[in-house]
Amino acid sequence: MKVLIIDDELDICYLLSGILKQQSFSTRYVTSLSDAEIALKNDPPSIIFLDNHLPDGLGIDFIRFIKSKYPVSKIIMITAHDSPAEHKRAYAEGADVFIPKPFTKEKIYSAINKITA
Repeated sequence: MKVLIIDDELDICYLLSGILKQQSFSTRYVTSLSDAEIALKNDPPSIIFLDNHLPDGLGIDFIRFIKSKYPVSKIIMITAHDSPAEHKRAYAEGADVFIPKPFTKEKIYSAINKITA
């Protein structure tokens, strides 16, 4: 299963990639929404880990684009900005799971199990 990580923090990209590779996921990452558009077009993933605060915009505003062009891709929102309003808006836009940072390996596996079950 292919996973795309969209996060401007390289350490998060490396950490998530390592966690996911332990479960035999094929991962790649980008650090901006513009690079995400290209990556999605070239090779749509099954799962997208999406940060909210990126250099060229908000991930939460990008959810609708993803869902309109790649409706079968599941979106796991990962952000340090963990407020009830953020949760509500992310789900309203179409996110499948919301995970606050910092996260644990168990939370990542639980989110994947939830969307692949």
